[in-house]
Amino acid sequence: MTPRYVLLDRDGVINYDSDQFIKSPQEWQPIPGSLEALALLNEHGYKVVVISNQSGVARGLFDEVALQNIHAKMQDLAADYGANIEAIYYCPHGPEDDCSCRKPKAGMLRQFSQDYQVSLTALPFIGDSLRDIEAAKAVSARPMLVKTGKGCKTLAANPDLNVPVFENLYDAAKFIVKEK
Repeated sequence: MTPRYVLLDRDGVINYDSDQFIKSPQEWQPIPGSLEALALLNEHGYKVVVISNQSGVARGLFDEVALQNIHAKMQDLAADYGANIEAIYYCPHGPEDDCSCRKPKAGMLRQFSQDYQVSLTALPFIGDSLRDIEAAKAVSARPMLVKTGKGCKTLAANPDLNVPVFENLYDAAKFIVKEK
């Protein structure tokens, strides 16, 4: 059977977001239900991949070692719920760097597609911001918005968004596993 994937933004989708950035493992706190959502997706045969802008690295707010430690905490807590995160792709650049990986550009999604030999067409990509939706649309993935993190602000600023909207990651995961 061909593996199925769900792509997720990190901050504001899996964990609480902060305008001051998540700079340490101590600051990384899961949104209630998000780790259960990862486990639910895994239980139904989906592999979870995180696609995340991490410009705090470029801004000097934390280094890549701290980021690896944050991701280790996320993976360890997910494992406590029986969940596995297949891969984590992140862009360490700032908005002014004009790289190809920073969402809304689709470089990280294309890299994932190349690494795993997976078509992005109609692949669910769950985010909380317009840049997540734009990145998904750029590669014909299927964008979904959660109201956690910046999701409510994104929805208020873009009332004409034509994407499925969910209260949180757990609700989005329930929707995905029911459709298969």
